[in-house]
Amino acid sequence: MRSYLFVPADSTRKLEKSLGTGADALIFDLEDAVSLARKPDGRSILADFLTQIAKSGAATPDLFVRVNALDTGMTLADLAAVMPHRPAGVVLPKCRGARDLDLLASYLDVFEHLHPAPDGTPPTSIVAIVTETADSLMGLNEYRGATARLSGMMWGAEDLSGDIGALANKEEDSPEEWTQPFAMARSMCLLAAAAAGIPAIDTVPTEINNPDALMRETRRAYRDGFSAKAAIHPGQVPVINEGMTPNAQAQEWARRVVAAFEQNAEVGVATLDGKMLDMPHLRLARKILGASARSGQA
Repeated sequence: MRSYLFVPADSTRKLEKSLGTGADALIFDLEDAVSLARKPDGRSILADFLTQIAKSGAATPDLFVRVNALDTGMTLADLAAVMPHRPAGVVLPKCRGARDLDLLASYLDVFEHLHPAPDGTPPTSIVAIVTETADSLMGLNEYRGATARLSGMMWGAEDLSGDIGALANKEEDSPEEWTQPFAMARSMCLLAAAAAGIPAIDTVPTEINNPDALMRETRRAYRDGFSAKAAIHPGQVPVINEGMTPNAQAQEWARRVVAAFEQNAEVGVATLDGKMLDMPHLRLARKILGASARSGQA
């Protein structure tokens, strides 16, 4: 996965358009993108849309649904609307740690029992948004081994701003740089995901019409170790897909690293261009080649 596109669940037009955006995954949003008054409409519209997709048999990106947070009292209604259609994953906002994952996983167990899928259908996975409240940051050491359903950890900045009372989350004199609290939250998500063995997903860009800035932001995320980036507008998807795809130079380096280790299969080190390589280099090379294969550029 390189790109996750958030799509308002209460707009049939936007749902239909999203299928052709080129995003690797779509997140049909029942939370922030749908007003409180339209939550029931959003569930109904999304359920109808998922029914039509299933009837068409057409290939789609991986389909996720962002439900409302567990403390809203709306999560079960969201799941009741969409789980008969067995989405690939559920995105859990404002996740506070293992206890929230355990609760959602239990809900999914029940809904999957009530709505069995054809043999071979994988369980519905969970992508947790893990930095939207100060409380959630305290639970970042709980994700390793919490549930086999966990498939990604995303960080978010906008809700965190409101929770901690920050007047801004970007530097005034350097608007592409996060302020210290948000840079820390970003790093904590990245490190927690690595510790859990789960892909880290970079937050959405809120500036829609600045592709150059988005490319720089995406390249930084890829450089730092994020596996994917979220988007809120279809126009952001091509930029993110390009920025999250290893370039030809990186792919060539990775192939040479793997080849060097294959020539020294019985030892844990190799040499390339006069430099010593060890297992972290091999893991990085395999990650680059895996990302390249998923993008169709291997």
